[in-house]
Amino acid sequence: MNSAAPEELGVAEIGRALRVGRFSSAELTQHLLTGLASHSDLGAVLASDPGKALDQARAADAALARGVAGPLTGVPLAHKDIFVTDHARTGLASTAGSKMLAGYASPFDATVVARLAVAGTVTLAKLNCDEFAMGSSNENSAFGAVRNPWDAQRVPGGSSGGSAAAVAARLVPAATGTDTGGSIRQPASFCGITGIKPTYGVCSRYGMIAFASSLDQAGPMARSAEDCALLLSAMSGFDERDATSAERPPQDYHALMMQPRAGASAARPLKGLRIGLPREFFPAALAADVNAAVRAALAELEHLGATLVDVSLPRTELSIPVYYIIAPAEASSNLGRFDGVKFGHRAAQYTDLMDMYKKTRSEGFGPEVKRRIMIGTYVLSHGYYDAYYLQAQKLRRMIADDFQACFSQGPQGCDVIAGPVAPTVAWKIGEQGDDPLQAYLADIFTLPASLAGLPGMSVPAGFGVSGESKGMPVGLQLIGNYFDEATLLQTAHALQQATDFHTRRPL
Repeated sequence: MNSAAPEELGVAEIGRALRVGRFSSAELTQHLLTGLASHSDLGAVLASDPGKALDQARAADAALARGVAGPLTGVPLAHKDIFVTDHARTGLASTAGSKMLAGYASPFDATVVARLAVAGTVTLAKLNCDEFAMGSSNENSAFGAVRNPWDAQRVPGGSSGGSAAAVAARLVPAATGTDTGGSIRQPASFCGITGIKPTYGVCSRYGMIAFASSLDQAGPMARSAEDCALLLSAMSGFDERDATSAERPPQDYHALMMQPRAGASAARPLKGLRIGLPREFFPAALAADVNAAVRAALAELEHLGATLVDVSLPRTELSIPVYYIIAPAEASSNLGRFDGVKFGHRAAQYTDLMDMYKKTRSEGFGPEVKRRIMIGTYVLSHGYYDAYYLQAQKLRRMIADDFQACFSQGPQGCDVIAGPVAPTVAWKIGEQGDDPLQAYLADIFTLPASLAGLPGMSVPAGFGVSGESKGMPVGLQLIGNYFDEATLLQTAHALQQATDFHTRRPL
């Protein structure tokens, strides 16, 4: 290979290097597989099949040789283990980070996985995640916690913590993730990478092991906005097998991202863009280092031509109780299929059918999954449905209406909403183990966009500079209106052209 450090290349750079013959996909794949094997202490990788990966890479090299390659042909990546992958094609199990599905060999690919495969990508591995995507720290996996590559004593965020850690540690150039209440954006922030949750329905949920069906959404996690745009273009699009899939034509997000804004210039590429700053996203309790990094990034966006305006999302605090009623309720329903009858774990010893159900679910599910199933079952039970679940759905609509008021065309209207991703940098492993409510509260800035079904992304904005936060990444959150991912990507790309936070890596 001609590059001294091929693992430092992002998706777009790898695509260009492959097309000019700087190295082959097989060479790059082998190099990255070696790196995966030597970083097992990070806990990010659950499964890898070098033989199958190299077969895919050789097929990509053949396409490159024929001159029929696209921008992603031969690019290696990894998938969050919440997506099922065809075991015959990849050799990889699909577990959702749970003992309930340990060793499960899926007979098909999730739509997102299949579309990336059609685009020519190479599947390197399946990545660790909180069990059934339930968590904010990646400590809830049945196969062990993932460690933050910036500080091995800290969490990488969750539930897509394995994806974020693997990208940040340069084990893979990109990975898929899922975001139910912030599970792409928060780990991207904690690990200093870029991640985008598109509008609900943009990416198919077919083959994504369900947590909360009205909230779950797939998205890419990579080094830069440009990389995310290329991946999202391949991942997205209508899927008739998913009843919640948005019936929209395919989008070339990379081309849309690169289009100049009307009246913009090279020095001021964001001229005319109005960025709303919700006062509720900057409370007094916001960590000083997070506030400073986010404010500095906002000042840079202003320098690039954007106008900052004050807006309000008055029901931000209500997003926590609303989410933690709706999401567990849907989880309770979705996880009812894991009963030991058709697939997955089954208790070895039982006396009758009911005993098998109880023992199977007791053995197969971890503490956080059990907690959410019980909460969800409670709020859906007779006498509590109207008092809790129905009221939460009404408030959910009000939260969505608050966003639309901000995106209105009036004098206080805006094109993008910005603020912090999380109130603090990544916390220490085990720090919140005895108080799960603290982890729930850490989602306060990401939950509103998820409840509204809006697109949101995390962009590296800086690092902590003092105390225990020193050197830990901080992310800037950008939230857009429905199906306006292009504006988010364009804004993030302009910021990344002016700063280098997204290029920095753990020492």
